[in-house]
Amino acid sequence: MASVFEKKSVGDSEHYDLEQIRRGGELIVATLSGPETYYDYHGIGMGLQYALAEDFASGQGLVVRIELAKDSANLLEMLENGSADLIAYPISSATLKAHNLIATGYNEQGSWGVRNDAPELAEALKSWYHKGLLEKIKKNETQRLAQSRHVTRRARAVFLSPERGVISVYDNLFKAAQGITGWDWRLIAAQCYQESAFDPNARSYVGAQGLMQLMPSTARELGLSPEEVFLPERNVDAGARYIARLTRIFSDIRQPEERIKFVLASYNGGSFHIRDAMALAKKYGHNPQRWDEVAPYVLALQQKKFYTDPVVKHGYMIGSETVNYVQSILQRWRDYGGRVAITHAPVLPPEAAHVNQAQTSENHHSATTKPRNRFTTDVRILSPEELQAASAAE
Repeated sequence: MASVFEKKSVGDSEHYDLEQIRRGGELIVATLSGPETYYDYHGIGMGLQYALAEDFASGQGLVVRIELAKDSANLLEMLENGSADLIAYPISSATLKAHNLIATGYNEQGSWGVRNDAPELAEALKSWYHKGLLEKIKKNETQRLAQSRHVTRRARAVFLSPERGVISVYDNLFKAAQGITGWDWRLIAAQCYQESAFDPNARSYVGAQGLMQLMPSTARELGLSPEEVFLPERNVDAGARYIARLTRIFSDIRQPEERIKFVLASYNGGSFHIRDAMALAKKYGHNPQRWDEVAPYVLALQQKKFYTDPVVKHGYMIGSETVNYVQSILQRWRDYGGRVAITHAPVLPPEAAHVNQAQTSENHHSATTKPRNRFTTDVRILSPEELQAASAAE
């Protein structure tokens, strides 16, 4: 007999409806990657379709598991073969009907879909969806994205004593971390300032904590208890071990100076997204082992042409944030006395030149143009240096 945690195929004698889903405790949702659907942001699910699915699932006492499809045809296939309980993506009612699926839980622009042997789930979705829900969730998601980039911290000085070469009161911890990472301790200091502005009590909206802004799941994997995560010595040590882990993941990057850049990018944006950008760079004839040739494709993962490319396995990411993260740390490292060559800031690759201006501005979240979608915000995110200057002016 199949476990309640296993999915039933369409041909099983007992259909897999809402009662069985509740028993398993998990709603498996099929959708597409994208800024308006679903993407992973520092381990947190983001996107309108994901937020809607979460809203429905929470009312049913369920957790959501996302399964990404390649395209809309694959979405239909996943639902039909029982790999998912629900399509959370607007599809025309006519298309769903043609595939013998039930259209439910959305509006005239398109419907979500469930199998025709799950009438209880379909009815629950119809009862849940109401006029005004979409706008409410959109507004919440706009606020959530703006907050997700905010770190609550009290900025310290960028350089405590340039004359004596003292960067911070935590220099001894960075020097100890040098032995774990193999990095110049000043580089670790530069990264720490980018993460927390040397505030050991810093917290981000998405849950990152402490000097090195470790996510709770990462901290647990590295052996830190919730009580230890705000202890500077334990947090920096764990951050160093995480850097060492990422360094091993990118051991195929032969040049140590280049490997540093890929590790920094992965610390911020996730190694899986950076591997996707490397695959794109290779596809378009560039060297996937040089950051300057890969960074443009990290940026490009904000454009549909690239995040839906067959070589990309993990979809959309906010690439501009990761590229700026690496550039800022390298610049600060040089300011601290590190020997690092700073090249020009990465720009989109030539292959992105044909993308129309509306899509480009939409995906780059320009702060100087009129907002074009729910992710665009008039709130300007300040760098650590700007935060410090603002605090000094008060």
